[in-house]
Order: sequence, then C-alpha cells, then structure tokens
Amino acid sequence: MNRRESLKALGLIAAGSGVLAASSCQQEKTTEVAAGADADKLPGVQDFEHERNKQLQAEKFFTDHEMATIAVLADIIIPKDETSGSASEAGVPDFIEFMVKDLPDNKIPMRGGLKWLDVQCQKRFGNAFIKCKNEQQITLIDEIAYPETAKPEMQQGVAFFSLMRNLTSSGFFTSEIGVKDIGYAGNRPGVWNGVPADVLKSYGFDTEAFFG
Repeated sequence: MNRRESLKALGLIAAGSGVLAASSCQQEKTTEVAAGADADKLPGVQDFEHERNKQLQAEKFFTDHEMATIAVLADIIIPKDETSGSASEAGVPDFIEFMVKDLPDNKIPMRGGLKWLDVQCQKRFGNAFIKCKNEQQITLIDEIAYPETAKPEMQQGVAFFSLMRNLTSSGFFTSEIGVKDIGYAGNRPGVWNGVPADVLKSYGFDTEAFFG
C-alpha cells in the first residue's frame, strides 16, 4: 500500500472537514489532550469542556493488549520513513484512546474489530495479531484494507480497518510530526516588491523611472 502519500490527502480532509464528526475546536483540544496536556486549560475551551477533558483523560478504555495492537496497526498504516516518524511516534494510540471516549459510538466497533483481528490470526497462525510475524500481519491487513476487492466474509474486518485508518490519519496529520510531514508552514506575511517591470512596460510606464 502506498500509505503515506494517499493518507496525506485523507489527513487534510479529516483535519479540515471533521471526518470524525468532531467540531474544529474539539479536534484542537483532543489533539492536545491526547498528548497528555491537562494541567492548563486550552485557549477557547470553556470550563465544563476542560473538566470533561480531564475526566476522559483520567479514564482508561483499552486494555494494554488492545493498545499494543493499536500501535502496531497504526504503524502499518503510517510507518516511519525518511520524512518523519511513525504514527505511534506521533502519539496516535493515545489520540485514538481519547477519541473513542470522546465519541463513545466508536467503542464497540473498535473493541470488536481488535478482537476480530486476534481471532483471525489465532485461526490462521496460532497467535494473537501482535505476536504474529510482520508478513503474517500484512497478509491479513491486505485482505481488509481494500473494500472494493475484499471477500464478503471479511466485511467486519473491512469496517474495522476503515475506522482504524480514519482515526490514525486524523491523529497523525493533526500532530506536530504529521503537520511537518505535510509541509504546512502556517500563515506567513506576504512580501510585495511592486508591479513587475514587464507589466509597467506594457502599460507604457518608464521602468527606469521606477527602478532607476
């Protein structure tokens, strides 16, 4: 899978339009909170939102095994390369942990999908997903990563992996590592050097009078 290039576009869409049904201000705060910042209230966050963020941050939903599985999956989706770090290095597992608590409708699909993954690997390879060899993991992922070609009996895995991919791309491309990977430089002041000489000349102005 040509993951990073295709996911850049997905990440930009997710960050810009709220693909996970989170508001723009909510997406800002979840990225920060997922990184562990709960000491200071974020700009623009009301008191009740700040308290809710701290409450969600203190809760734990995924087990250690589930978090380890999420980290492996996230790095399969966005691995480390010569441009930037991997999804797990960008804090994506913690982002996903926060998001499923913030949007509880994702709890059952995520937990059920992680269990489905382990059951499939146990049947095929005799191990849980995270204990399988990399080539075994990729073999299974390739069967659920492409909805158009996936077999009917793999549809539960397809739905789970689509959710996992959306969460991963949203978390990565709203992190510091992901923003740098995109090449986003932020707002910068424009520099105007005056009307170009050829434009002045086309209107009959003497460019030497302007530029000497």
